[in-house]
Amino acid sequence: MQGLAVWRNPVHFLAFGFGSGLAPRAPGTFGTLAAIPLYLLMTLLPLWGYLLVLVVAAGLGIYLCGRTARDMGVHDHPGIVWDEFVGFWITMLFVPVNWVWILVGFALFRLFDIWKPWPIRMVDQKVEGGFGIMLDDVLAGIYALLVLQLLVFLF
Repeated sequence: MQGLAVWRNPVHFLAFGFGSGLAPRAPGTFGTLAAIPLYLLMTLLPLWGYLLVLVVAAGLGIYLCGRTARDMGVHDHPGIVWDEFVGFWITMLFVPVNWVWILVGFALFRLFDIWKPWPIRMVDQKVEGGFGIMLDDVLAGIYALLVLQLLVFLF
């Protein structure tokens, strides 16, 4: 189903992060990188607009990721990276917009997404469908957000 089929199906195209999830190595990292330009656009919105986009993207992600996983017959295919988009955008809530904080937020989100401390690993293993695919990255985003906010406060 990969390759050309991702480019032809709008649901799969979005779930694969506009194609960034097709990276042969570290698709989650490439998906998070692809989320940065959209994050920069989102920072132009008022806070309520940013939050609205975030909530809509998370809700839409449950459908996109679930449908794509079902079509592929794989619970959480590594190429499905819409959840990384949302997780990164959560990480970056309330953070000053500059490249230092973007890089730190990127690193923290990837750390928590890969490491999967409790309860993220449990959610990843036990919660099925699009909700499960999204929830572990939402939690990783919240963990990264908390650490990033502490760093912003200290520095």
